Amino acid sequence: MKISTASRHLREGTKNVVRNGWMTFASISSIAISLFILGIFVLITLNVNDVATQIEQQVEINVYLEVNTAQDQITALETQIKAIPEVKTIKFVSKEEGLVYLREKLGDSGKALLDGFEGDNNPLNDAFTIEVDDPRNVAVVADGISALNVGKDPKPIYKVNYGKGTVEALFKVTKIARWIGMGIVVLLSFTAVFLIANTIKVTILARKREISIMKLVGATNSFIRWPFFIEGALLGLIGSALPTAVILAGYWKLLNLSSLNLNLLMIQLTPFEDIAPTLTVLLIGLGIVIGVWGSLISVRKFLRV
Repeated sequence: MKISTASRHLREGTKNVVRNGWMTFASISSIAISLFILGIFVLITLNVNDVATQIEQQVEINVYLEVNTAQDQITALETQIKAIPEVKTIKFVSKEEGLVYLREKLGDSGKALLDGFEGDNNPLNDAFTIEVDDPRNVAVVADGISALNVGKDPKPIYKVNYGKGTVEALFKVTKIARWIGMGIVVLLSFTAVFLIANTIKVTILARKREISIMKLVGATNSFIRWPFFIEGALLGLIGSALPTAVILAGYWKLLNLSSLNLNLLMIQLTPFEDIAPTLTVLLIGLGIVIGVWGSLISVRKFLRV
Protein backbone atom coordinates (compact mmCIF):
# COMPACT_ATOMS: atom_id res chain seq x y z
CA MET A 1 0.00 0.00 0.00
CA LYS A 2 1.33 3.44 -0.93
CA ILE A 3 2.05 5.95 1.83
CA SER A 4 -0.41 8.43 0.30
CA THR A 5 -3.15 5.80 0.23
CA ALA A 6 -2.44 4.73 3.82
CA SER A 7 -2.50 8.39 4.88
CA ARG A 8 -5.86 8.83 3.15
CA HIS A 9 -7.33 5.79 4.92
CA LEU A 10 -6.07 7.06 8.26
CA ARG A 11 -7.60 10.50 7.71
CA GLU A 12 -10.92 9.07 6.58
CA GLY A 13 -11.12 6.64 9.47
CA THR A 14 -10.38 9.41 11.97
CA LYS A 15 -12.89 11.78 10.33
CA ASN A 16 -15.59 9.12 10.45
CA VAL A 17 -15.13 8.78 14.22
CA VAL A 18 -15.62 12.55 14.66
CA ARG A 19 -18.29 12.94 11.95
CA ASN A 20 -20.69 10.31 13.25
CA GLY A 21 -21.16 11.97 16.62
CA TRP A 22 -23.98 10.11 18.35
CA MET A 23 -23.26 6.73 16.77
CA THR A 24 -19.61 7.07 17.77
CA PHE A 25 -20.68 7.98 21.30
CA ALA A 26 -22.99 4.94 21.42
CA SER A 27 -20.22 2.61 20.25
CA ILE A 28 -17.62 3.98 22.67
CA SER A 29 -20.13 3.89 25.54
CA SER A 30 -21.02 0.27 24.77
CA ILE A 31 -17.36 -0.73 24.67
CA ALA A 32 -16.51 1.21 27.83
CA ILE A 33 -19.41 -0.16 29.90
CA SER A 34 -18.93 -3.75 28.74
CA LEU A 35 -15.17 -3.73 29.30
CA PHE A 36 -15.53 -1.94 32.64
CA ILE A 37 -17.72 -4.76 33.96
CA LEU A 38 -15.38 -7.36 32.47
CA GLY A 39 -12.33 -5.56 33.90
CA ILE A 40 -13.78 -5.50 37.42
CA PHE A 41 -14.36 -9.24 37.34
CA VAL A 42 -10.90 -9.89 35.88
CA LEU A 43 -9.47 -7.81 38.73
CA ILE A 44 -11.46 -9.78 41.31
CA THR A 45 -10.48 -13.11 39.73
CA LEU A 46 -6.77 -12.26 39.69
CA ASN A 47 -6.92 -11.27 43.34
CA VAL A 48 -8.91 -14.35 44.32
CA ASN A 49 -6.26 -16.51 42.67
CA ASP A 50 -3.47 -14.65 44.46
CA VAL A 51 -5.17 -14.77 47.86
CA ALA A 52 -5.89 -18.48 47.41
CA THR A 53 -2.22 -19.06 46.61
CA GLN A 54 -1.14 -17.04 49.66
CA ILE A 55 -3.44 -19.04 51.93
CA GLU A 56 -2.21 -22.33 50.47
CA GLN A 57 1.42 -21.30 50.95
CA GLN A 58 0.79 -20.66 54.64
CA VAL A 59 0.07 -24.37 55.11
CA GLU A 60 2.98 -26.01 56.93
CA ILE A 61 3.76 -29.17 58.85
CA ASN A 62 4.63 -29.11 62.54
CA VAL A 63 6.54 -32.16 63.79
CA TYR A 64 6.50 -32.28 67.62
CA LEU A 65 9.26 -34.33 69.24
CA GLU A 66 9.00 -36.56 72.27
CA VAL A 67 10.22 -35.03 75.54
CA ASN A 68 13.92 -35.73 76.27
CA THR A 69 14.66 -36.86 72.71
CA ALA A 70 18.44 -37.16 72.41
CA GLN A 71 20.30 -34.60 70.31
CA ASP A 72 21.76 -37.27 68.01
CA GLN A 73 18.22 -38.53 67.30
CA ILE A 74 17.07 -34.99 66.55
CA THR A 75 19.97 -34.46 64.13
CA ALA A 76 19.36 -37.80 62.41
CA LEU A 77 15.63 -37.07 62.10
CA GLU A 78 16.33 -33.65 60.57
CA THR A 79 18.61 -35.26 57.98
CA GLN A 80 15.94 -37.85 57.10
CA ILE A 81 13.23 -35.20 56.73
CA LYS A 82 15.47 -33.07 54.50
CA ALA A 83 15.94 -36.11 52.26
CA ILE A 84 12.21 -36.20 51.44
CA PRO A 85 12.04 -34.74 47.88
CA GLU A 86 8.95 -32.54 48.47
CA VAL A 87 10.45 -30.80 51.55
CA LYS A 88 11.34 -27.18 50.76
CA THR A 89 12.58 -25.90 54.13
CA ILE A 90 12.91 -27.27 57.64
CA LYS A 91 13.42 -25.27 60.82
CA PHE A 92 14.08 -26.55 64.32
CA VAL A 93 12.06 -24.73 67.01
CA SER A 94 13.15 -25.42 70.56
CA LYS A 95 10.56 -25.44 73.31
CA GLU A 96 12.09 -22.19 74.65
CA GLU A 97 11.60 -20.51 71.27
CA GLY A 98 8.09 -21.95 71.13
CA LEU A 99 7.26 -20.36 74.49
CA VAL A 100 8.56 -16.97 73.36
CA TYR A 101 6.48 -17.20 70.15
CA LEU A 102 3.36 -18.20 72.11
CA ARG A 103 3.75 -15.24 74.45
CA GLU A 104 4.11 -12.85 71.51
CA LYS A 105 1.06 -14.32 69.81
CA LEU A 106 -1.12 -14.06 72.94
CA GLY A 107 0.03 -10.51 73.73
CA ASP A 108 -0.19 -8.97 77.17
CA SER A 109 -2.67 -11.55 78.45
CA GLY A 110 -0.30 -14.32 77.33
CA LYS A 111 2.59 -12.95 79.35
CA ALA A 112 0.63 -13.25 82.59
CA LEU A 113 -0.90 -16.60 81.63
CA LEU A 114 2.44 -18.21 80.80
CA ASP A 115 4.35 -16.86 83.78
CA GLY A 116 6.29 -19.57 85.59
CA PHE A 117 6.60 -21.93 82.63
CA GLU A 118 10.29 -21.26 82.01
CA GLY A 119 13.00 -23.92 82.26
CA ASP A 120 11.93 -27.35 83.46
CA ASN A 121 8.31 -26.16 83.81
CA ASN A 122 8.03 -25.52 80.06
CA PRO A 123 5.18 -27.81 78.87
CA LEU A 124 5.95 -27.41 75.16
CA ASN A 125 7.77 -29.86 72.91
CA ASP A 126 10.73 -29.22 70.66
CA ALA A 127 9.51 -29.21 67.08
CA PHE A 128 10.34 -28.92 63.40
CA THR A 129 8.44 -26.51 61.17
CA ILE A 130 8.42 -27.72 57.57
CA GLU A 131 7.40 -26.08 54.30
CA VAL A 132 6.78 -28.21 51.21
CA ASP A 133 7.44 -27.38 47.57
CA ASP A 134 3.74 -27.56 46.68
CA PRO A 135 0.97 -27.14 49.29
CA ARG A 136 -0.87 -30.12 47.78
CA ASN A 137 2.04 -32.37 48.76
CA VAL A 138 1.59 -31.62 52.45
CA ALA A 139 -0.32 -34.84 53.23
CA VAL A 140 2.23 -36.98 51.39
CA VAL A 141 5.13 -35.38 53.26
CA ALA A 142 3.32 -35.68 56.61
CA ASP A 143 2.76 -39.41 56.02
CA GLY A 144 6.42 -39.81 55.05
CA ILE A 145 7.56 -38.10 58.24
CA SER A 146 5.23 -40.23 60.38
CA ALA A 147 6.76 -43.33 58.78
CA LEU A 148 10.18 -42.30 60.16
CA ASN A 149 8.95 -43.38 63.60
CA VAL A 150 8.62 -46.99 62.48
CA GLY A 151 11.23 -49.27 64.02
CA LYS A 152 12.68 -46.55 66.27
CA ASP A 153 13.10 -47.11 70.00
CA PRO A 154 12.63 -44.71 71.59
CA LYS A 155 10.43 -43.03 68.99
CA PRO A 156 11.56 -39.43 68.36
CA ILE A 157 8.27 -38.12 66.96
CA TYR A 158 5.39 -37.35 69.31
CA LYS A 159 2.97 -35.91 66.76
CA VAL A 160 2.80 -34.74 63.13
CA ASN A 161 0.29 -31.97 62.61
CA TYR A 162 -0.69 -30.13 59.43
CA GLY A 163 -4.40 -29.53 60.01
CA LYS A 164 -5.61 -32.72 58.36
CA GLY A 165 -9.17 -32.35 57.12
CA THR A 166 -9.07 -28.56 57.32
CA VAL A 167 -6.29 -28.36 54.74
CA GLU A 168 -8.11 -30.64 52.29
CA ALA A 169 -11.27 -28.54 52.69
CA LEU A 170 -9.22 -25.38 52.13
CA PHE A 171 -7.80 -26.71 48.86
CA LYS A 172 -11.31 -27.60 47.66
CA VAL A 173 -12.62 -24.11 48.46
CA THR A 174 -9.72 -22.35 46.72
CA LYS A 175 -10.10 -24.60 43.67
CA ILE A 176 -13.84 -23.86 43.45
CA ALA A 177 -13.20 -20.13 43.88
CA ARG A 178 -10.70 -20.17 41.01
CA TRP A 179 -13.05 -22.07 38.68
CA ILE A 180 -16.01 -19.82 39.50
CA GLY A 181 -13.90 -16.71 38.85
CA MET A 182 -12.63 -18.03 35.52
CA GLY A 183 -16.14 -19.09 34.49
CA ILE A 184 -17.56 -15.63 35.18
CA VAL A 185 -14.73 -13.94 33.26
CA VAL A 186 -15.21 -16.21 30.22
CA LEU A 187 -18.99 -15.67 30.25
CA LEU A 188 -18.61 -11.89 30.54
CA SER A 189 -16.01 -11.92 27.75
CA PHE A 190 -18.47 -13.53 25.33
CA THR A 191 -21.22 -11.14 26.45
CA ALA A 192 -18.93 -8.13 25.95
CA VAL A 193 -17.92 -9.34 22.48
CA PHE A 194 -21.58 -9.79 21.48
CA LEU A 195 -22.76 -6.40 22.79
CA ILE A 196 -19.83 -4.40 21.43
CA ALA A 197 -19.79 -6.06 18.01
CA ASN A 198 -23.53 -5.54 17.56
CA THR A 199 -23.34 -1.89 18.59
CA ILE A 200 -20.57 -1.26 16.06
CA LYS A 201 -22.59 -3.13 13.41
CA VAL A 202 -25.48 -0.72 13.98
CA THR A 203 -23.05 2.18 13.51
CA ILE A 204 -21.86 0.78 10.18
CA LEU A 205 -25.37 -0.19 9.02
CA ALA A 206 -26.41 3.44 9.29
CA ARG A 207 -23.90 4.19 6.51
CA LYS A 208 -24.82 1.40 4.06
CA ARG A 209 -25.82 3.95 1.38
CA GLU A 210 -22.35 5.52 1.55
CA ILE A 211 -20.71 2.11 1.15
CA SER A 212 -22.97 1.13 -1.76
CA ILE A 213 -22.21 4.38 -3.63
CA MET A 214 -18.45 3.89 -3.21
CA LYS A 215 -18.79 0.36 -4.55
CA LEU A 216 -20.87 1.47 -7.56
CA VAL A 217 -18.36 4.15 -8.60
CA GLY A 218 -15.59 1.54 -8.76
CA ALA A 219 -13.91 1.57 -5.36
CA THR A 220 -12.21 -1.75 -4.54
CA ASN A 221 -13.23 -3.79 -1.52
CA SER A 222 -9.94 -3.13 0.27
CA PHE A 223 -10.20 0.62 -0.44
CA ILE A 224 -13.63 0.65 1.25
CA ARG A 225 -12.61 -1.61 4.13
CA TRP A 226 -9.51 0.21 5.34
CA PRO A 227 -11.17 3.40 6.69
CA PHE A 228 -13.69 1.21 8.54
CA PHE A 229 -10.82 -0.94 9.84
CA ILE A 230 -9.16 2.17 11.26
CA GLU A 231 -12.46 3.54 12.56
CA GLY A 232 -13.20 0.27 14.38
CA ALA A 233 -9.70 0.21 15.87
CA LEU A 234 -10.08 3.81 17.11
CA LEU A 235 -13.48 3.11 18.61
CA GLY A 236 -12.08 0.06 20.38
CA LEU A 237 -9.00 1.92 21.59
CA ILE A 238 -10.92 4.89 23.02
CA GLY A 239 -13.70 2.74 24.46
CA SER A 240 -11.25 0.39 26.20
CA ALA A 241 -8.76 3.03 27.38
CA LEU A 242 -11.44 4.77 29.46
CA PRO A 243 -12.48 1.80 31.66
CA THR A 244 -8.85 0.66 31.92
CA ALA A 245 -7.79 4.05 33.31
CA VAL A 246 -10.75 4.19 35.74
CA ILE A 247 -10.22 0.64 37.02
CA LEU A 248 -6.47 1.05 37.50
CA ALA A 249 -6.88 4.41 39.26
CA GLY A 250 -9.52 2.91 41.57
CA TYR A 251 -7.36 -0.14 42.27
CA TRP A 252 -4.37 2.05 43.11
CA LYS A 253 -6.53 3.93 45.61
CA LEU A 254 -7.90 0.69 47.05
CA LEU A 255 -4.39 -0.69 47.60
CA ASN A 256 -3.40 2.42 49.55
CA LEU A 257 -6.54 2.28 51.70
CA SER A 258 -6.58 -1.46 52.42
CA SER A 259 -2.90 -2.40 52.77
CA LEU A 260 -2.77 -1.97 56.56
CA ASN A 261 -5.96 -3.94 57.34
CA LEU A 262 -5.16 -6.79 54.96
CA ASN A 263 -1.58 -7.09 56.19
CA LEU A 264 -2.97 -7.75 59.66
CA LEU A 265 -4.86 -10.71 58.14
CA MET A 266 -1.60 -12.02 56.60
CA ILE A 267 -2.90 -11.63 53.05
CA GLN A 268 -2.11 -9.09 50.37
CA LEU A 269 -3.90 -7.89 47.27
CA THR A 270 -2.07 -8.42 44.00
CA PRO A 271 0.54 -5.63 43.58
CA PHE A 272 -0.36 -2.82 41.19
CA GLU A 273 2.69 -3.49 39.00
CA ASP A 274 1.50 -7.07 38.45
CA ILE A 275 -2.13 -6.11 37.72
CA ALA A 276 -1.59 -3.06 35.48
CA PRO A 277 0.16 -4.71 32.47
CA THR A 278 -2.17 -7.72 32.42
CA LEU A 279 -5.35 -5.66 32.67
CA THR A 280 -4.17 -3.02 30.18
CA VAL A 281 -3.15 -5.52 27.50
CA LEU A 282 -6.32 -7.59 28.00
CA LEU A 283 -8.88 -4.76 27.91
CA ILE A 284 -7.29 -2.55 25.25
CA GLY A 285 -6.36 -5.54 23.09
CA LEU A 286 -9.88 -6.95 23.36
CA GLY A 287 -11.43 -3.54 22.65
CA ILE A 288 -9.38 -2.99 19.47
CA VAL A 289 -9.94 -6.55 18.20
CA ILE A 290 -13.71 -6.38 18.74
CA GLY A 291 -13.87 -2.89 17.20
CA VAL A 292 -12.06 -3.99 14.05
CA TRP A 293 -13.95 -7.27 13.82
CA GLY A 294 -17.38 -5.63 14.26
CA SER A 295 -16.59 -3.03 11.58
CA LEU A 296 -15.24 -5.47 9.00
CA ILE A 297 -18.04 -8.01 9.46
CA SER A 298 -20.65 -5.27 9.03
CA VAL A 299 -19.01 -3.76 5.94
CA ARG A 300 -18.59 -7.12 4.21
CA LYS A 301 -22.30 -7.63 3.49
CA PHE A 302 -22.50 -4.31 1.60
CA LEU A 303 -19.54 -5.11 -0.66
CA ARG A 304 -21.62 -7.51 -2.73
CA VAL A 305 -23.26 -4.99 -5.07
